[in-house]
Amino acid sequence: MTSTNDIRRSFLDYFEKNGHARVQSAPLVPHNDPTLMFVNAGMVPFKNVFTGLETRPYSTAVSSQKCVRAGGKHNDLDNVGYTSRHHTFFEMLGNFSFGDYFKEQAIHHAWTLITKEWGLHPDRLTATVYHTDDEAYDLWKKVAGLPESRIIRIPTKDNFWAMGDDGPCGPCSEIFFDHGDHIPGGPPGSPDEDGDRFVEIWNLVFMQFEQAAGEIVSELPKKSIDTGMGLERVAAVLQGVTDNYDTDTFKALIAASEELTRTRAEGDQQASHRVIADHLRASGFLVADGVLPANEGRGYVLRRIMRRAMRHAHLLGAKDPLMYRLVPELVAEMGSAFPELIRAQPLIEATLFQEETRFRQTLANGLKLLDEATSAMSDGGTLPGETAFKLYDTFGFPYDLTEDALRARGLHVDRAGFDASMAEQKAAARAAWKGSGEKASDDLWYDIVEALGPTEFTGYSGHDGEGVVLEMIKDGLRVNEAKEGDTVTIILNQTPFYAESGGQVGDSGKLSSLIGFEGIVEATSKPLGKLHALRTKVAKGAVNVGDVLQQKVDVERRTATRANHSATHLLHAALRNRLGEHVTQKGSLVAPDRLRFDFSHPQALTTEEIARIEADVNAEIRANEPVVTRLMTPDEAVQSGALALFGEKYGDEVRVLSMGREDDSRYYSVELCGGTHVAATGDIGIFKIISESAVSSGVRRIEALTGEVARQWLNSRDEKLRETAAALKASPEEVPARVAALVENARKLERELADAKRALAMGGGGGSKDEAAGPEQVGGHAFLGQVVEGLDPKSLRSEIDGMKQRLGSGVAALVAVNEGRGSVAVGVTEDLAGQVSAVELVKAAVEALGGQGGGGRPDMAQGGGPDGSRAQEALQAVREALEKVAA
Repeated sequence: MTSTNDIRRSFLDYFEKNGHARVQSAPLVPHNDPTLMFVNAGMVPFKNVFTGLETRPYSTAVSSQKCVRAGGKHNDLDNVGYTSRHHTFFEMLGNFSFGDYFKEQAIHHAWTLITKEWGLHPDRLTATVYHTDDEAYDLWKKVAGLPESRIIRIPTKDNFWAMGDDGPCGPCSEIFFDHGDHIPGGPPGSPDEDGDRFVEIWNLVFMQFEQAAGEIVSELPKKSIDTGMGLERVAAVLQGVTDNYDTDTFKALIAASEELTRTRAEGDQQASHRVIADHLRASGFLVADGVLPANEGRGYVLRRIMRRAMRHAHLLGAKDPLMYRLVPELVAEMGSAFPELIRAQPLIEATLFQEETRFRQTLANGLKLLDEATSAMSDGGTLPGETAFKLYDTFGFPYDLTEDALRARGLHVDRAGFDASMAEQKAAARAAWKGSGEKASDDLWYDIVEALGPTEFTGYSGHDGEGVVLEMIKDGLRVNEAKEGDTVTIILNQTPFYAESGGQVGDSGKLSSLIGFEGIVEATSKPLGKLHALRTKVAKGAVNVGDVLQQKVDVERRTATRANHSATHLLHAALRNRLGEHVTQKGSLVAPDRLRFDFSHPQALTTEEIARIEADVNAEIRANEPVVTRLMTPDEAVQSGALALFGEKYGDEVRVLSMGREDDSRYYSVELCGGTHVAATGDIGIFKIISESAVSSGVRRIEALTGEVARQWLNSRDEKLRETAAALKASPEEVPARVAALVENARKLERELADAKRALAMGGGGGSKDEAAGPEQVGGHAFLGQVVEGLDPKSLRSEIDGMKQRLGSGVAALVAVNEGRGSVAVGVTEDLAGQVSAVELVKAAVEALGGQGGGGRPDMAQGGGPDGSRAQEALQAVREALEKVAA
């Protein structure tokens, strides 16, 4: 049997030996298309190459691209687990030509690979072409030798691809494999084409035309090829099975699920095991690429995927979190092809464990409400949309989970009603997808970078230098001149101004020229990740395209910023050393006056952990080791032990920053980073953590200060301590003990005052017979009652206990008046508790005070009312109620 890993490897090897550049899979979060939630096809990373907005150093390429279809218009989530070929995560094998070869060579490569390299019999293969594509039709006969009966013309959009209403488009040619007449179904284009006998394994897209507003307007000057072959589908074919879930990778994951749940993947349980296996892959890869569960955007889709799998684990009887225990099997199956899984394994496991632990309570609440709402429904019934929305809004129960839970019972959900309820929410809650969070690519920036190339950054080695003005943009338009008072964005051929990226703020400073121009650089940004764009206020004179400018970075601001940036690297290493390797950076802000560092960790840090981490960072600062920067390929950097932010886009060459030394062979911190940094760790000065807090589920935030800002902050704290010491007439060292003594003394005085007030109140009498005169007989029981002024209601219970002890057997009642309000307490000795209820006696007194209710136990009850002037009436009401009980 050919393994899935072997198939992937042989595909890439074949095209590489035929002149294609092997391109690693891009992260699942797209960086070149803000309309997409996730990369959902192999061509997505090359989209701008096909449209001409971007160039690469190669004209042909091959890749195995990670893809996810679980959100937006490309959403296969509902079908996953119930069909043989639907997945949330899948790999798309593809070969690409950017204006190099075209149809004939594409068909030749496809036919050679699948028949000669992989050994599929030609008689089991059928090709389709767009119905007007005579060229492709003839090539299938010429190159592959297919008979006309197995070259099918398809007149629908299934065989015509377009990037959108505007842009490249062209006909497609699909290759189908015939599993045999023992499988139901007919060839493509036939009435029975939806059966499983003929399965599409490869789609060849011939980018041939340009279209505008959905109409073809011309042929492309550079015709291109984009192909896509689902690895899971072709693995099924090559492994001799008709179901993707019967291939080796899925069988291994399902076997692990069977072992842990002690259930077989058959009958009603088969779908659950398949959902778990599929969603484990999607969850693992999304976390590895930087996505974490959240309530909106990509994180919300990941949470839906995770929770759907976790519900199926529940259906299989899993009593404890299951998904995280399957991660080692996922890494064993796919880690060699995707090392990011290995590097992110601790985070994947921690994320799945935490999410499943939390979701089990959500699941219990949601399923209970679902059972209640559907208990009277018969087969084929429909759950109201408002109920489905309540499950979503109140219990965090996604709609598709509700739909999935009801599917097996033959019930449906009113989707229109759910959508109507959702529409009533605020805009942020209505949209599960808010866009990629990145600014849409602007043709203007692409034009500039294509014409000029990227800006050369000279700021690693200096703070000033000359540069030639190549472009200026004002109000979104290119301009040749800017005058005093204008604000323009200036692009120079080289600049020492660092552009905002990686959490580090952009530089500010000054520009000037020998002919009298002066400009204030307010901010520096990085369009397309290639240009350094200086937003500049013209303070004096004028500036023109072609001028040579002097550039001066604000050195003090840069120095403070780079100290904070270097500190984040030491902090990251300290966090991983103290808390574990699951800790990874999830965001940062590096400004001149502070740093903010977000990281993955499931719970708040203790005071001791914060102190140790802060001490570790300061120890590295005091060591004053040089900061070493090396240029490497991304692969070399990771092999050297460098930490990378997975999901970030790195170029062919990266800067690897090494700081401090743990021992003779290993740096304390090694990370990929393009920011500006100190020359030695001692340049940071000091490091002080000022807060630690939660950002979102599983993400914590540390805010800290360094250098002069930290010194000033500590001085301010010291000054406040000295002011406090002076007020206490003590030394700063004595302040904690002196304050503790004062606090204890204040508490003692408060207790003494309370005791005095209580003694005064109790000694003041006020009843018809005060306590000093002894108990009276009411209804045949000893009764001790009193009205007191100013007694704290909280003290009533203890006073009643004392009165009960003095009585031995009987009923005690106290009515206290405080600021016009009355409070009452009644106690009944233990021997009478079965005959007389303190609760009923209190209720009578409360009613007399103008209140309602009152409660407690049969032997002790309390209550109150607004009218303290009726205290004597309340006490009398207790007597009368006691008389009635006796009668």
